[in-house]
Amino acid sequence: MQYKSQAVAMPYFIAAIGLFIGQIVFGLIMGLQYVIGDFLFPEIPFNVARMVHTNLLIVWLLFGFMGAAYYMVPEESETELWSPKLALGLFWIFLAAGALTILGYLFVPYATLAEMTGNDLLATMGREFLEQPLPTKLGIVVVALAFLFNITMTMLKGRKTAISMVLLLGLWGLAIFFLFSFVNPHNLVRDKFYWWWVVHLWVEGVWELILGALLAFVLIKVTGVDREVIEKWLYVIITMTLVTGIIGTGHHYYWIGAPEYWQWWGSIFSALEPIPFFAMTVFAFNMVNRRRREHPNKAAVLWALGTGVMAFLGAGVWGFLHTLAPVNFYTHGTQITAAHGHMAFYGAYVMVVLCLISYAMPILRGRAANSNKAQVLEMWSFWLMTIAMVFITLFLTAAGILQVWLQRVSDTPMSFMAAQDQVSLFYWMREGAGVMFFIGLVVYVISFFVKGEPRTVNS
Repeated sequence: MQYKSQAVAMPYFIAAIGLFIGQIVFGLIMGLQYVIGDFLFPEIPFNVARMVHTNLLIVWLLFGFMGAAYYMVPEESETELWSPKLALGLFWIFLAAGALTILGYLFVPYATLAEMTGNDLLATMGREFLEQPLPTKLGIVVVALAFLFNITMTMLKGRKTAISMVLLLGLWGLAIFFLFSFVNPHNLVRDKFYWWWVVHLWVEGVWELILGALLAFVLIKVTGVDREVIEKWLYVIITMTLVTGIIGTGHHYYWIGAPEYWQWWGSIFSALEPIPFFAMTVFAFNMVNRRRREHPNKAAVLWALGTGVMAFLGAGVWGFLHTLAPVNFYTHGTQITAAHGHMAFYGAYVMVVLCLISYAMPILRGRAANSNKAQVLEMWSFWLMTIAMVFITLFLTAAGILQVWLQRVSDTPMSFMAAQDQVSLFYWMREGAGVMFFIGLVVYVISFFVKGEPRTVNS
């Protein structure tokens, strides 16, 4: 059954895809700046391009998560959203705040932006991923709390399911851990200690609960497998996720001055982190193999299966490659870290948001699925983006291995910049793969405009 208030998810999905395109454009700019140092300088310096690239990633995924929640929760709770007007109002506030922040990065020197936005009152700027000015951070908190109020009130008046509860736990965790972005101790060790409470406990903790809930929801819809079976899998996955993810924060504490025992705690529990991702892959394929019906939206099924596989490879395998302290001693902060980050974010979060958009958007437009022609195009976009991301990861891994050898293992270690010159071939190949990824994203957008025979909505 479809609920009228689910329609508020559509602007969130559209904004998410628009910001995603912006993120990839700035990623391509950064890729060129790696090999052509003065490309677009001084208009867009590398540090600004990097801030915009990473901040757009976070913001568009948040738009995707919020849109997914607005779509899922009414259906899971079997009741209309508590306040669709509040949801739409928050959309415009969040979009305006995000746009103004990005414009600030691009057109105002960062030090001047800090002075203009009250950083002297409460210093929170200047840290990677948390560069947002104070008003933006406060705005994010207000929007998140109002959003959570809306979702929580909807759930309280309707049916409670394991999927919606896991989703809510993840969303509340997202908001709570963001509060540590306001903690900025003068001591650098303490600063990094709490900084990871935002960055790590988002992407390797509470975001994984959101991922599990979104994937479980789509799999119920496209396979017809009993909810009880899927929910049991979900409980197992999130338990392993929380145990390994929370204690696994220690793998970021190896070299920041924290006590030595974190090398053991971080290594052991981080080594276990691939297990929930492997379980997620088995879960997705198992549910599709046991399906009781053939859902007309084949593209959404492909995205769901791809999410499990790529999340396991990116977050699990590539995370494990350099998570043990004796290995991380050499690889820390090299292109191997970048390789892991790119595939992990794509596999775990980008793909699941695209999966939910792929499933929900046709229904919001009055059909069960896009036409066969549109779905073929969307599947092409899946393969273009996924294969491109595999190559990006492989090229960055090769660059990282060579970088480690030249800078940190060799008997005659090179300086950082000399080593960068030696790995520039891999950067050029990474840029080519990035262009391929961008083409895939454009094809994904085009697929929604391809007309065909509409089908009636069936739930």
